[in-house]
Amino acid sequence: MASDCAVHVQAESPGASAMIAVAAEAEVRRIEARYSRYRADSELTRINLAAAAGGTTDVDAETAGLIAYAKACFQSSAGAFDITSGLLRQAWDFSRPRLPEQRDIDALLPRIGLDKVTLSDGRLSFAQGGMELDFGGLGKEYAADRAAEVCGELGARHGFVDLGGDIRVVGAQADGQPWRIGIRDPRDHAAVVAEVALSDGALATSGDYERFIEVEGRRYCHILDPRTGWPARGLSSVTVICDRCLVAGSLATSAMLWGREGGPWLERLGVRHIVIDDGGRCSGTEPLRIRPGG
Repeated sequence: MASDCAVHVQAESPGASAMIAVAAEAEVRRIEARYSRYRADSELTRINLAAAAGGTTDVDAETAGLIAYAKACFQSSAGAFDITSGLLRQAWDFSRPRLPEQRDIDALLPRIGLDKVTLSDGRLSFAQGGMELDFGGLGKEYAADRAAEVCGELGARHGFVDLGGDIRVVGAQADGQPWRIGIRDPRDHAAVVAEVALSDGALATSGDYERFIEVEGRRYCHILDPRTGWPARGLSSVTVICDRCLVAGSLATSAMLWGREGGPWLERLGVRHIVIDDGGRCSGTEPLRIRPGG
């Protein structure tokens, strides 16, 4: 998952806890092996061979479910959340502080758009060649959900799964107290701006601070808008709290891409959230440790 990952579970005995944690890790590794774009033998690589040719391929129920969910996100976010946007990596290089040429971005945009992809009865079709799917926006969150579900199925009643900050709770602490999760300041990683109490459900954060470049004093993050080909602007961090990590992650990413309208959009959806804009102003539904708007 290219991040620090942990499984914290309490069961009837230390041996049972260890067995459950091993099973949860195996499920995460299974999902990574299936949907990594870095593996030549992954299911995603197989699908992308069809995408590159503008062809058609069969997919199993698990994959079809993830793609159907991604298409629903594409519709509800007005095209902001789009798993075909990975092509933009060809224009953007976040290892050096240099912006791409607009013509390089423009050359990619016609091959981006999940509305060009059809899914029907397990049959996946691409309307044109040169396309690509990238599960980077939902794979880790799905893995967190599945790992937590495996823990519950094997008898764990207390704990949580943390995949690089994407968290799914298995159950409250053994004494009934909720887990308390700190939300860090996107400009000061030693500072915590809020604390979220969770006894169940999930939390995911999307921000501009993990991978970015600065050019002439302006930050350009790795969250790229499929509609323009340019990085999200206006927000530094979005945290969403809801029942499933998959949903929390897709909503957080979509809100980042909505920019300053991301907070109001989440408010209209009625989900718990914390939003920090690129000026350091905080808002949302959770108690903040710093003054809102300051």
